[in-house]
Amino acid sequence: MNKKNLKLNFNSNQQESYISLNANAKLYAKHPDSYKFDLLAAKKYIEEEINPKFKFFASFKERINFLVSQKYYDPEVISQYSFTELEKLNEKAWSYNHFFPSFMGAFKFYSTYGLKSNDNLTYFEHFPDRVLLNSLFLGKGNFKNAEKILEQIMLGRFQPATPTFLNAGKLKRGEFVSCYLIRVEDNMESISRAITTSLQLSKRGGGVSVLLTNLREQGAPIKDIQNQATGVIPVMKILEDSFSYANQLGQRQGAGAVYLNVHHPDILAFLDTKRENADEKIRIKSLSLGVLIPNITFELAKNNEKMALFSVYDVEKVYKKAFSDISITEKYYEMLENPNIKKTFILARKLFKIIAELHFESGYPYILFEDTVNKENAHPDRVVMSNLCSEITQPSTPSTFLADLSFKKTGQDICCNLGSINIDKAMESGVNFEEMVYYAVLSLDIVSRNSDLSVAPSIEKGNKLNHAIGLGAMNLHGFFAKNEINYDSAEALDFTNIFFYCLAFASFKASQKLAQIYGPFAGFEKTKFATGEYFDKYIKTDPNTFLPKTTTIKELFAKYNVFIPTQKDWIELVKQIRKTGIANSHLMAVAPTGSISYLTSCTPSLQPVVAPVEVRKEGKLGRIYVPSYKLSHKTYNFYQKGAYELGPIPIINIVAEAQKHVDQAISMTLFMTDKATTRDLNLAYIYAFKKGCKSIYYVRIRQDVLENSENYETCQSCVI
Repeated sequence: MNKKNLKLNFNSNQQESYISLNANAKLYAKHPDSYKFDLLAAKKYIEEEINPKFKFFASFKERINFLVSQKYYDPEVISQYSFTELEKLNEKAWSYNHFFPSFMGAFKFYSTYGLKSNDNLTYFEHFPDRVLLNSLFLGKGNFKNAEKILEQIMLGRFQPATPTFLNAGKLKRGEFVSCYLIRVEDNMESISRAITTSLQLSKRGGGVSVLLTNLREQGAPIKDIQNQATGVIPVMKILEDSFSYANQLGQRQGAGAVYLNVHHPDILAFLDTKRENADEKIRIKSLSLGVLIPNITFELAKNNEKMALFSVYDVEKVYKKAFSDISITEKYYEMLENPNIKKTFILARKLFKIIAELHFESGYPYILFEDTVNKENAHPDRVVMSNLCSEITQPSTPSTFLADLSFKKTGQDICCNLGSINIDKAMESGVNFEEMVYYAVLSLDIVSRNSDLSVAPSIEKGNKLNHAIGLGAMNLHGFFAKNEINYDSAEALDFTNIFFYCLAFASFKASQKLAQIYGPFAGFEKTKFATGEYFDKYIKTDPNTFLPKTTTIKELFAKYNVFIPTQKDWIELVKQIRKTGIANSHLMAVAPTGSISYLTSCTPSLQPVVAPVEVRKEGKLGRIYVPSYKLSHKTYNFYQKGAYELGPIPIINIVAEAQKHVDQAISMTLFMTDKATTRDLNLAYIYAFKKGCKSIYYVRIRQDVLENSENYETCQSCVI
């Protein structure tokens, strides 16, 4: 095997440990060359920690035969290719001379992704080996596709989500899907089935989000006997214990979230479970909370009015459908005047104040702007929830069950097939931009068609009918810094708008091409894609709307030679889409990319970095220092104003520009200093709502005692 070591030509104490060398990176502000010690730390880590425990083989053939015979690699994945093809792909993977540009990238790969022996004492994979297995799996026996996918990953243009990258080609593995969404109906069978399904999915390494909006409130009748229902809290406790118990062979902790509409009568008790001083009987420690806020709630708060919390039990009796399937904004005053629907009241502003208080305490809850999401929804069914990272917005339909919990009628639930484009590398792809996006979309489509979801029949059905994917992006701040663009500038907004405009066009074009192979997703003819209405923003607007507005961005797209579609291009594409359909019901969703951005040594998602050199706490290693993407004397100043200094407004502005072109949502974290007040947070919610953002993920409050480290644990099942 041709394993090359990186040669670093600068002086350092060769006796220093890789931890000490990495720590030198924190001195960057005083010593601009100190980031180079991080490269040396990565090199020493591999030489001293990995290579002595790595099993080397005399030949590639010996290696593959060993890993298949010892039941590490899946023989079905390997056998799709001739040995000559396998050798060519392996040679190609190693030809890129990959080396981790940061210690954190190397540590993340070998601690999380690289294949190890069953006793965890021996390493079997370097980065090109893992990429090879991903390309074999995602290529599905097609050598050309495998070669192209391998190229995109090795060049850093596209990175599959953690579940795919971790599990592809392995015999003992979890599933390839990032997370799952399950809606629950107001009966014991649906609740029980959701809990058992959550256990099964968590066992396989997926994060699970559960909708609780439809459960009758505490004190509601059961079988006409008053004050019998115990509400949503007991279900939350059971789910929390379930996720704590089930994990994927100890590799990824089980993680779950629950969503509740703010007009549910249990909303205050729901939020109180995250209070620091909550009673242990109700306190929720590890389960994530999310709320759905309709437009009417903002309107009531604006007017300083009371908001009604409607009896879920009564609403379902009156309307003959679940609470989540009703637009609260549309039916609010009608339900308010209906004497058959019980209601209690709280001040709308008090609700927002409580949410802000909890954000200061815990970072929760996630927020989904219900009507914004459904206004942009191209499908006839309603979006009623999101996932653990608040970027998935797909419709779901109810299931019904028999007494033994078997399905009487199988509805459609949701899974997230995720991966991300590295924005800087994507721009560098130039004339190959559309080809890169095609193979990224193809990869995610393959995941949707080759995941075993039989333990969750409603999710399996939704996946088979829709083949929904979520192509995201990362390294936006890294691209800005490299090109000397301030995150909070007009040029940054201009670039974000045009880049995601190009990405949307290429994604729809790729899915239309796949539809020629697989046919359109089920129900395509009932969507706004089929009528063309979804694309009106591109074909019925001023042709200059989606051209760069600043000289800098015009010059950048010209420099990189990335094609910007014209209105005529959209008109032709929409014509083809209406004729053949698209293969995927949903195409884009921007996830947080916490894990894979560290793996690929780039900045996360669309967020600004916290500091030029971030501090992370990683188990026994303690503090790890992570220099920003391509940190240098030139780029340092463009990282120095970090997320907390920038505050929420520039982040919201950036996300709003991208959101114009993303059919699902964008996982958006807001950063506040310790001087922020609940009023400041409320103003940020309102601003995000007015700008057309679809969701808010975490709110992070800077605490100096933690330096620049993360304040809250992020869901590792879903950050991809």
